[in-house]
Amino acid sequence: MKKSLIITIITLGSLLTSLVHSAENLSIERIFSAPALYGTTPRLVQLSPDGQRVTFIRAKQTDTNRFDLWEYNIKEQRSRLLFDADDLHQGDENLSDEEKARRERMRLSGSGIVSYKWSADGKALLFPLAGDAFYYRLGDKKAQRLLATPEFETDIKFSPKGNYISFIRDQNIVIMHIATGTETAITTSGGGNIKFGMAEFVAQEEMSRLTGYWWSPNEAHIAFTRIDETPVDIIKRSEIYAERIAMIEQKYPKAGTPNVLVDLFVQDINQAKRVEVDLGKQEDIYLPRVKWTNNPDVLSYQVQSRDQQTLTLNTFSLSKQATKTLLTERSNTWVNLHNDLTFLKEQNAFIWRSERDGFSHLYLYANDGKLIKQLTKGDYVVTDIAAHDEANGMLYISARKDTPLEAHLYALDINTTSMTRITQPGKFHTVQFSRDASIYANTFSDINTPPQTGLYRADGSFITWLDENAVDTSHPLQPFYGNWVTPDFGTITTEDDTSLYYRLYKPAKITGKHPVIVYHYGGPIAQVVTNRWGGNRGLMFQYWAQQGYVVFSIDNRGSNYRGKAFEDPIYKNMGEIEVQDQKLGVDFLRTLEFVDPNKIGVYGHSYGGYMSLMAMFKAPEYFSVGVSGAPVTDWRLYDTHYTERYMGNPNVDKAAYDASSVFPYANNLQGDLLIYHGMADDNVLFTHATKLYKHLQDNAKLFHVMDYPGKKHSIRGKNTQIHMFKTITHHFDTYLK
Repeated sequence: MKKSLIITIITLGSLLTSLVHSAENLSIERIFSAPALYGTTPRLVQLSPDGQRVTFIRAKQTDTNRFDLWEYNIKEQRSRLLFDADDLHQGDENLSDEEKARRERMRLSGSGIVSYKWSADGKALLFPLAGDAFYYRLGDKKAQRLLATPEFETDIKFSPKGNYISFIRDQNIVIMHIATGTETAITTSGGGNIKFGMAEFVAQEEMSRLTGYWWSPNEAHIAFTRIDETPVDIIKRSEIYAERIAMIEQKYPKAGTPNVLVDLFVQDINQAKRVEVDLGKQEDIYLPRVKWTNNPDVLSYQVQSRDQQTLTLNTFSLSKQATKTLLTERSNTWVNLHNDLTFLKEQNAFIWRSERDGFSHLYLYANDGKLIKQLTKGDYVVTDIAAHDEANGMLYISARKDTPLEAHLYALDINTTSMTRITQPGKFHTVQFSRDASIYANTFSDINTPPQTGLYRADGSFITWLDENAVDTSHPLQPFYGNWVTPDFGTITTEDDTSLYYRLYKPAKITGKHPVIVYHYGGPIAQVVTNRWGGNRGLMFQYWAQQGYVVFSIDNRGSNYRGKAFEDPIYKNMGEIEVQDQKLGVDFLRTLEFVDPNKIGVYGHSYGGYMSLMAMFKAPEYFSVGVSGAPVTDWRLYDTHYTERYMGNPNVDKAAYDASSVFPYANNLQGDLLIYHGMADDNVLFTHATKLYKHLQDNAKLFHVMDYPGKKHSIRGKNTQIHMFKTITHHFDTYLK
């Protein structure tokens, strides 16, 4: 095993200055309490379409989970509170079951104003609150409540020209003319197993498609899905709360079972004339993306095969009533989905992202589907298109070209394909551009520094701070910097010369041999080791390091942002290569003089919970203590789109599913294992946990349990999070120290 060490770049200014002040010790209670230790970081940053304002939501100083809507006026160079959520609604929001499910799928937490949209002309804002819609036209004194109904409307949008709002009510699509308040039902027969304009469970959870309807650019038509859940199996599960048990019948497509039937329609909003888009002869497909082109006559849509090895990009012409396939992506394992499809206005062409050469890159196509040229190339991944300045032939993209640990903004000349990095190294950058691609808001951080948000010109020159969030003497994090532990980053090389990136927190005070907590996720579409602020979980790493633990993470093969060849080893073999690479990380840890080689613990949630089980069961000589949160235990119990993508169909690939289950290895458990799970989890069902509990009990294997009544997969809530991390820490303190 070869290894190398890379020392992370730290923000010396604020960090060293703070050392002269007396240091305070982190506590779990303080990490999850207000004011937030990360400061006043804005969220959901957007530039208005006219480029004159930057809007964002910000948590209250007194409540880190309740959000208000703010704006920064570029001309006036000042921020102001636009809407205090408490002025518009107080008390419980009483979310509908559908909205609770949507927010869980979006990983959206908190209350108050948690989302909002600009009108296309930049003159109005729309935001949902407590199931109704509020409309604010710039210059007005207050927001107008457009919806005040007993029903809970979801997926509320502006129409492209801002004349209407649209929403889902009782499984149907409804539009409202803003000026008159007149409502028109686009569909009326939704109900029961039939849903119009709504994304099915796997579309929301696994495809990142959270809507099922799309306005045409000229505001004349709406494309929408009709899903029929009749074929989907009903699972009966209990949601166990503190004082009641709700028996839920949920349409949940487990691997190998039928999915919803999906149809795609386009309807004229004035004439109620509806046409169906031909999705092909095969009904057992996925519809992951729908998007109008710049031509209001042409709709694009993508069709993915059930085995996810084929993806087609297609168009439908309203006037010709004809479909056309522009391109097809194929893979021997699976084709990853993405959101990077950009139709150009000045030329008959579009930009498309593909992994056909092994890495995620951009390609320029003519509108007839003919490839013009590849725009980016190399052993790195492009993650998204941030903006397009067509007049100057420039594309602004986010990519991992310099290092997989940091996201940077690059300017790409479409004509020459030359690339220039705009953002500064040593930080992880997330950007939001104005519509004309002239300015952008940049939220950036590193492993030691909370996010800062600035406004920049397209060339990277600084305009002003939106929120400097400097860790000065008034910042809530400053008192804790005196005991701050700066982690090391490095790489470990596998026998086949693959580099694995790791992050290592050493104990604040090294006194002999120390126990280790290995935190991992390990699964696809995720990355643990980055040079960015880690949020409350990152603060827990700090806390554990200050309590004398070594805290270590390594991104094994199968995880994201390293190219397709790095991901593919998990195909029909989950739980094998990931554990091998985590063991390699432990081999490295055992070479460090301050590590106790007999006291290695492991912790993860969701796929990371599955990984903790596999590590404890398959490598007990490596991991003596484990914590498994909301784990998958048998992939046959998980949903179709995610599971079959990596494992194939269980009706065909039985041996692969058997080998990837935790149950064949559970009797190898030797160490002290804690399992926790939300008892109302509708993603990784609580059945995963109870099935394992029964198996371990039947085999007289001792283990520990902490289950959370009424909690979903993310196990949210301030005090619940405090309790959960105190429980995890107590487990490690008891059995690892």
